[in-house]
Amino acid sequence: MRGAGGTYAVRDSVTMLRRNLRRMARYPSMTLILIGQPLLFLLLFVYVFGATMGAGLPGTGSRSDYLTFITPGILMMAVASVSISTAVSVATDMTNGIIDRFRTMAIAKVSVLTGHVLGAMIQTALALAVVFAVAFLLGLGTAASVMQWCGLVGLLGLVSFAMTWFTVALGLASPNPEAASNWPMIFVLLPFVGSGFVPVVSMPAGLRWFAEHQPFTPLMDTFRGLLAGTPDGSDGLWAVGWCVVIGCGGYLWARRLYRTRAAR
Repeated sequence: MRGAGGTYAVRDSVTMLRRNLRRMARYPSMTLILIGQPLLFLLLFVYVFGATMGAGLPGTGSRSDYLTFITPGILMMAVASVSISTAVSVATDMTNGIIDRFRTMAIAKVSVLTGHVLGAMIQTALALAVVFAVAFLLGLGTAASVMQWCGLVGLLGLVSFAMTWFTVALGLASPNPEAASNWPMIFVLLPFVGSGFVPVVSMPAGLRWFAEHQPFTPLMDTFRGLLAGTPDGSDGLWAVGWCVVIGCGGYLWARRLYRTRAAR
């Protein structure tokens, strides 16, 4: 019985994943907007602000140095952009009556949320691949080894998984899709109030304290270290720890909210 239940849950989750992928294919403009936003910031900061802001960095202070510095922040923005779409999709499902329809069907309850999470992970992977491709075309340099690239990809997958579950919970907690589109915007702004675009040491004392202790800073510093081939173990531990806290908290919150709202 237990094994059969697990089989049904996997089958139903794959079905819900196909539903979300078809939604992505039906509305390609949404995917293009999600990918276009971080790319716009990448081009803006490299070509408009790159020479000036790069002058304050160690080394030659060139535009290419600044490209290397801000790429981790752009990667976090790509993850955050997709998370907004995930929250809206979940809120839409909770308000348009489809959940009531699913409740009448013999499907695993977990499959509805799992389908959203898996679909968002695929969308995030696509966005990150495009950001990396454009960054390399612009001249991004890296000294990362094969193992460090594996670590970078693994950490990007972990933060994407954690952020997705947290924004699924935000979508469930939102009274409507409009509110769901606003709440995750803080995640798009956090790279700016961290080490995403300028060194933390250049900030005023109070803001510097916040930037040093918010979740995205160790993540971006770890990405930067892995790309440079000189990862910092302490940053990596903090990054993984924040992912675990955000992911577990988001999953438990989402599960409780889904059971509560679906039972109404």
